[in-house]
Amino acid sequence: MVGKPARPANAIDQTRRMLSLVTYLRERPGARVEDVARAFGITEDELISDLDVLPLCGTSFRGGDLLDIDTDGDRIWWHNPDDVAEPLRLAADEATALLVAARAVSTLPGLREGDRQALLRATAKVEAAAGEAAGASSRLSVTFESEGGVFADVDRAISERRRLWIRYYSPARDEVTEREIDPIRLVSVGHTYVEAWCRRSEARRTFRLDRVAEIKILDEPSAPPEIELRDLSEALVQPAAEDPEVVVEVGPGGRWVAEYYPHDSADELPDGGLRITLRSPDPASLRRLALRLGRDGRIVSPQDLADRARQAAREALAAYDGPQAVYDGPRGVE
Repeated sequence: MVGKPARPANAIDQTRRMLSLVTYLRERPGARVEDVARAFGITEDELISDLDVLPLCGTSFRGGDLLDIDTDGDRIWWHNPDDVAEPLRLAADEATALLVAARAVSTLPGLREGDRQALLRATAKVEAAAGEAAGASSRLSVTFESEGGVFADVDRAISERRRLWIRYYSPARDEVTEREIDPIRLVSVGHTYVEAWCRRSEARRTFRLDRVAEIKILDEPSAPPEIELRDLSEALVQPAAEDPEVVVEVGPGGRWVAEYYPHDSADELPDGGLRITLRSPDPASLRRLALRLGRDGRIVSPQDLADRARQAAREALAAYDGPQAVYDGPRGVE
């Protein structure tokens, strides 16, 4: 009897595994569940969880040509591998969406010329293959603001190796500060950021461009220390071993914290929650996390951070009129 599926490490890991699983199963009709689980280094429960999702996937967002995969608990059967393997045909709206997006991305400032040319070549091939279906795309366009002139100034400062002065809003502290930074590179992870050496904190910092209130390119040369560039493909915030340790306890409704925040450990609690140990170069920024969790979590340590989070909750509640202004110590910020 198959038990409750184990929780995947994260959605990205599961997606990568399922893409490989499709190829694996196509080459092994009737594969045994235990053999497949062993080959992928997962439990049988995790494999069954993946197999529950695969029949919802296919070659079209319209719902056609879905993967007809099922299991009797012992073996796995894929009933339509040949149908799904047929060459993909783009519908008119699919071709239009793809071409408009590709042309828009090719105009982004900061895109390397080699990448831009490769994208334009791929776009031309798709356009030729789509034929008349691609006609509508030529009448549509999308442009990106790229955080106004901030992006251009940062890009220029990087190319000319010059220092920047910025007025920057920090939501963690709810304050605007003035800083001089030596820009290192631009990074896009959901939003656009500049990774830089901050002369105020004498440390590497990452600044979101849409939070830059004012920016000036200075005459001083940019001279960041020799530091190893980090791989930011998995997460923008990557704590170091020497960063302060923070312990957060969350209930079942706060388990998402373990998926979104890099952490050292996540231990199960009796109520279905987690005790999460993580590190942060700026622990004060986690105060907002405590407020967001509400009754679904609380900061356990360090004590001064827990106290500040509790005080922030008092101040937030005091801003309301009526009985709800009475603070009864919500579990989320104790």
